[in-house]
Amino acid sequence: MTWTDQHQRTEIVHTVLARAALDPADPELFAGLPELDRLFGGVDGLVRALAYRWNNHLHAKLEQAEFEGNTAVEAYLELAAEQPALRAILDTYQPLGRTIRSHVLAR
Repeated sequence: MTWTDQHQRTEIVHTVLARAALDPADPELFAGLPELDRLFGGVDGLVRALAYRWNNHLHAKLEQAEFEGNTAVEAYLELAAEQPALRAILDTYQPLGRTIRSHVLAR
């Protein structure tokens, strides 16, 4: 992947997150994104990339919570409050996101 590709991927992610901040259920959330298929393999690939982003941030929050003596639930809720658009996309488009959330809340 070239730097140009990486920048285009980042731009797509930021565009989708900005749209989701307005309305995560918008049927046009993924519409009109140039190079979406080439760079992500379609909407499914983009949602997987967003889930990867969420999981990386969640793992960091969980490590921080453990260090600070906070619970996993507190870490999850803090991240959800910090990144509501990302969480909303995953809740809407990726059932696995619910499984991950349920797992964390059960800890």
